[in-house]
Amino acid sequence: MLNLAAVLEHSAKEVPGKTALVFGDKRFTYEQVNAVANQVANGLAAAGITKGDKVALSCPNLPYFPMIYYGILKAGAAVVPLNVLLKGREIAYHLKDSEAKAFFCFQGTLELPMAQEGWAGFKEVEGCQHFWVVTADPAAASPIEGTMTFGELVGKQAPTFDTVVTQFEDTAVILYTSGTTGFPKGAELSHANMTLNAMATRDIIQMQPEDVHALVLPLFHSFGQTCQMNAGFSIGNTLVLIPRFTPDAVLSAMQEEKVTIFVGVPTMYWALLAYEDKENRFDIKAIADTLRIGVSGASSLPLEIIKGIEAKYSIPIMEGYGLSETCPVATFNHLHKERKPGSVGTPIWGVEVKIFDKENAEVGVGDVGEIVIRGHNVMKGYYNKPEATADAFNGTSWFHTGDLGRKDEDGYVYIVDRVKDMIIRGGFNVYPREIEEVLMTHPAVSLASVIGVSHDQLGEEIKAYIVLKEGQQTTEEDIRAWSKDQMAAYKYPRIVEIRDALPMTATGKILKKDLKAESVG
Repeated sequence: MLNLAAVLEHSAKEVPGKTALVFGDKRFTYEQVNAVANQVANGLAAAGITKGDKVALSCPNLPYFPMIYYGILKAGAAVVPLNVLLKGREIAYHLKDSEAKAFFCFQGTLELPMAQEGWAGFKEVEGCQHFWVVTADPAAASPIEGTMTFGELVGKQAPTFDTVVTQFEDTAVILYTSGTTGFPKGAELSHANMTLNAMATRDIIQMQPEDVHALVLPLFHSFGQTCQMNAGFSIGNTLVLIPRFTPDAVLSAMQEEKVTIFVGVPTMYWALLAYEDKENRFDIKAIADTLRIGVSGASSLPLEIIKGIEAKYSIPIMEGYGLSETCPVATFNHLHKERKPGSVGTPIWGVEVKIFDKENAEVGVGDVGEIVIRGHNVMKGYYNKPEATADAFNGTSWFHTGDLGRKDEDGYVYIVDRVKDMIIRGGFNVYPREIEEVLMTHPAVSLASVIGVSHDQLGEEIKAYIVLKEGQQTTEEDIRAWSKDQMAAYKYPRIVEIRDALPMTATGKILKKDLKAESVG
């Protein structure tokens, strides 16, 4: 058997009294985290959740996330992590598509009322039977009348539980990704997928038992989930949870907790490099003396930023490449190998990466083609979407990433471009069609086309071209404000342009390449 929860259980046995989580002035040992996870598993079992069921989780980087995450796994169910920025209509889609039977949702804040949005989505999905509000204070009452809290679910449960036996190929996590076609799809990842990718990442980064992580990557995303939480827990590391990135928050954690590992996306490194400590709050030299390594992913890190960070903090920056469908890590710049500027490294242990042409034949060294991946990290498929799964493998045993790349004579992989129109904004995947579908529900909108435009800090920003219905009037600012209410914060278009018409082919297909060319020009 293999259950991903073993990464927690092993450390709870080996180092029960060691600090597993730090959140502000609160600290939780491995023994404590494991005990609460057992209470969650008991509560789920009492609620009728059984092996193979799906349980959704919407929670920022709080101690509750790993406690609930591993509790779901212990119960034999699969975790469906949801982006905390999703609105009610988006949550309903994810719950229905994943066939989730239960939903843990953090209460949120006045600015981000997660429980209200979660409750709105939950009520639209008949098959989801349980809704538990995770309150900041576990003893507090639910902010939504008639709903049970996390505290009420686990309060009377025993802190011991016999983890349900699961097999290597059983589903552990369903991670939603916009992918390259249609609405978000759930990448179905097995216990073996997730466990082996965490172990491989742990070895690549050369984690030591005494390492301390600054964990600011959202845990609902595969990057933070695998490369820090699962990998770090497997070796008994301490995770310092940071719910929202700011240079102040990260530097405070690094200074106060003597952080040794930082994992982030390029925009975070850019912000850390640009940050000016005008009040002299931080001893950068002391932080640099403790910090051991930096890891970057999601998009390429400019060479100037790499040089700046390495000079300022005296650490190597390791870049990797992967997707939600690959748990996520597929390639990495290994510490024991030469680092080549612009490259995302070589394949990790147990994983093959090739570059294919349109006929699924491998191209030559230096030639550009589609990056394809095969190995222990590749998903089982898209949940309940056999056609999309078949398309992703394209009649082969290789997962087709939709990314264009090349390899050099030493096997180093270089990302060239994306095959499809997917936008990566600040490390989040955004698919234009989903945004266009929502924009088309605006009463004044006749046609919408969404593209990504270059942005210095975020990599890409979202731009919407709008054609209004005849006789309708609205403003670009009104469209932007309406979109903000309808979509998660990372999705709605910051740039809106109203036009009389859009460029089209003879068959009526919008020429996005023309719009992109205009945005560049």
